[in-house]
Amino acid sequence: MTGAGSGMGASAARQAAGSGWRVALSGRRKDALETVAEQIAADGGEALVVPADVTDPDQVGGAHQTIVDRWGRIDGLVLSAGLNNPRRAWADQDMADFAKIIDTNLTAVARVIDASLPQLRAAGHGVVVVISSYAGWQFNPGSGIAYGASKTALSSIVVSLNKQEAENGIRACHLCPGDVATDFLQMRPVVPDQAAQDRMLTADDIGRAVGFVLESPPYVRVDELVISPVSQH
Repeated sequence: MTGAGSGMGASAARQAAGSGWRVALSGRRKDALETVAEQIAADGGEALVVPADVTDPDQVGGAHQTIVDRWGRIDGLVLSAGLNNPRRAWADQDMADFAKIIDTNLTAVARVIDASLPQLRAAGHGVVVVISSYAGWQFNPGSGIAYGASKTALSSIVVSLNKQEAENGIRACHLCPGDVATDFLQMRPVVPDQAAQDRMLTADDIGRAVGFVLESPPYVRVDELVISPVSQH
């Protein structure tokens, strides 16, 4: 689980652990990961804290090796790490920020998948859930140039994985949440007020959706799943 320290990643981790998965928690903030691990342990689950920045190839490689050394296998990935910036229009965006968003939202997803493919193939039933965005399913001008481009490209990542690795039992899902009331809203140019947030999805709604994909039988592939609040425009 990348981005497992908070929000949708943390909820997905708790959901998976509650269904019997051993969960490796990855993210940049060790203290946040440890809090999630403690919650999982308190509920009778098993979690391994593996701090890593997904934009750093060496850290991804080290985290991967730690998981394999500990458990000997990787059966699934949930890729939740994401980034955006309040400056989202051509008129005010910064190309350095653009590159960081692309690296986090797109390149890092490919990096983690690439590192994990040998174990996923060996499992024979590997499952990958890429937590993308409503903006990755339908154009949303408010999401930002870099964010929208990176999330749209994740669809191609998932399709290519399904087309090329199905013979190895690997199945991937492009999960596209609409508005979700998490700390990620702080990256918007104007943070929605509490009334607006009350109409949004919760992180646990997305956690349950991830759980549905993870728990589907090995012969079932959920290619794309869009989940949005009724108020989504």
